Amino acid sequence: MNFLAHLLLSGTNEEIILGNFVADFIKGRLTDEKTRSWHPDFLLGVRLHRFIDSYTDAHPVVRDMKRRIAVQHGKTAGVAGDIYFDHFLALDFNHYNQVPFSIFVDTMYALIQQKNSAIPQAMRPMAQAMIQYDWLRGYRSIDGIRRSLDGLSRRFAFMQDLRGAEKELLTHFDYYHTAFKLFFPELMQASALFILQHQDHHTR
Repeated sequence: MNFLAHLLLSGTNEEIILGNFVADFIKGRLTDEKTRSWHPDFLLGVRLHRFIDSYTDAHPVVRDMKRRIAVQHGKTAGVAGDIYFDHFLALDFNHYNQVPFSIFVDTMYALIQQKNSAIPQAMRPMAQAMIQYDWLRGYRSIDGIRRSLDGLSRRFAFMQDLRGAEKELLTHFDYYHTAFKLFFPELMQASALFILQHQDHHTR
């Protein structure tokens, strides 16, 4: 999943949100030595991010979707699919959260700015660019999706095949939207259960 989905799936605990947000920049095993100084909920956020990614990759709806995208976009199909899902989440946000979309986005931006010192140094330019160029609201439009895909294809040589993936989204829009509506409620339920089980464990 991409940024908007990860932020939403974190719930309302700021440490869980932050841990989930930065998790891609935390590599390797989460050993006691590495995580000893972390807030338990920050660690839970990192674990939640990894759980979400594993659950998503293994889900049959997502696997079928990635096979379709891969015909034109090869190994970048998973990244394209994540961005497609953020587009649908941004469009249908009121179906999945009681907080209005714009207020949610502003709240996330404020939290990221407030917690900047806890964000890994290598991630800070990207986090600031997200706020400056309003990436989360950009996911609502096809032009915003195109900019996101093109930006990734420019920054990373191995993502060249992402260029133009918004055309695949437009061509088979109903198929991908249906896939999202089938998959995302299940992911929300699984993520909420993961948080509940692991918060209960570390607060005993």
